[in-house]
Amino acid sequence: MNISVIGAGKSGISAALLAKRKGNNVFLSESNSKENYEKEQEILKENNIECEFGANTEKAIEFADFIISSPGVPPNAWIIQQAEKKNIKIISELEFSTQFLKNPSIAITGTNGKTTTTELITFILNNSGRKAIACGNIGKPISDLVGNIDEEQILVIEASSFQLDRIEKFRPNIAIILNISPDHLYYHGSIEEYKKAKFKIFSNQNEKDLLILNNDDKQTLEARAFARGQLDYFSINPMQHGIYCKDSSLAIRFPNKHKEEKIMFLNELSLAGVHNRYNAMAAGLACRAFEVKNENIRDSLMKFQGVEHRLEFVRKLNGISFINDSKATNINAAWYALSSYEKPIVWIAGGRADLNDYSALDDLVKQRVKAIICIGEEKDNIFNHYCTFTKCKREYSFEDAVSTAYNEAESGDVVLFAPACKSFDMFANFEHRGDVFKELVNEL
Repeated sequence: MNISVIGAGKSGISAALLAKRKGNNVFLSESNSKENYEKEQEILKENNIECEFGANTEKAIEFADFIISSPGVPPNAWIIQQAEKKNIKIISELEFSTQFLKNPSIAITGTNGKTTTTELITFILNNSGRKAIACGNIGKPISDLVGNIDEEQILVIEASSFQLDRIEKFRPNIAIILNISPDHLYYHGSIEEYKKAKFKIFSNQNEKDLLILNNDDKQTLEARAFARGQLDYFSINPMQHGIYCKDSSLAIRFPNKHKEEKIMFLNELSLAGVHNRYNAMAAGLACRAFEVKNENIRDSLMKFQGVEHRLEFVRKLNGISFINDSKATNINAAWYALSSYEKPIVWIAGGRADLNDYSALDDLVKQRVKAIICIGEEKDNIFNHYCTFTKCKREYSFEDAVSTAYNEAESGDVVLFAPACKSFDMFANFEHRGDVFKELVNEL
């Protein structure tokens, strides 16, 4: 078959290589300049994969039987619209790769918490003697795993709305929707379209499969009406069945059992914050479905040390704690970050907005933030929104922002980098942004 891959990112290259290994004619098209893809060009050349850089042209769809679109290539991209006019099927790397795998799978989606929950589930399973690997939107692209893992190894898949938007047959044994709030609207166009993409995570499940939902999130609960398999829930409030917080403990109860099982005390969780209670509950419920014992779940939740760029402690200098939450790319994630600290916060915020409504953070800012350092494309909007009731400063370089935040803070304060914005105005991605923040903090 003739397969075109749109995008030369990690998953695009991986999909192209898998398609080539399966005996197809492969063409890769990348709209960005080739200067940023030297390594990728070498890989493509070594594997005799034809490619183009600098623009998506008609060549990418001229002979294509179907297209594999990389995450983030928007529906209104010229190449996508042309392919649709020609009735060429378009799928994601997630859809393409999983058709070659028979492994049991858990797929996690949601606006916030995907990475932490994916890592938590993988950690619990491996710590309990089960073989599991984190993949998808985190770690390895799934295409890299085809032919390289045992069939009993559990795939723990972080699935973004971009990836789910282009699936047809992808069917995880367990699907988790953590939460839904407005995000990536520049791609999906509306919250309804964004939600529709998220709900595709369970669209191919059957009665043997399990869908796990956040019982405290109204948008997420709408999925109940469309569920095809079994349902279970997590909540910070006691429930008739599912996993939940009760008094000072984490407890679980199953529909066919009357007895409540206590898993652990909440203060034993290694990760702080109410958002991490949600992540821990979702992970625990998924692992119980794979018959992991409560004591193994408890032991793992006590040991897990978190993920990079998510409320990551960087260092303490003169009594000031520096926290890297570069992964807080939207308002909801920033809310969780700001709510995680009782001490006074000097907040570094800004980047590229996605229809940001900062008023959702007003109460938290009034209660906990002593100063805001505004950066990136959104610096003026953030400054103008908060300057009437909170001390605000605009900085035009990231280095100056970190330095100013340090000067504004006192011993006992927290300098929190939780941008509430995307990274693409100044950085390649949120990982790059977080790495630079850590470098600058360690140079102080």
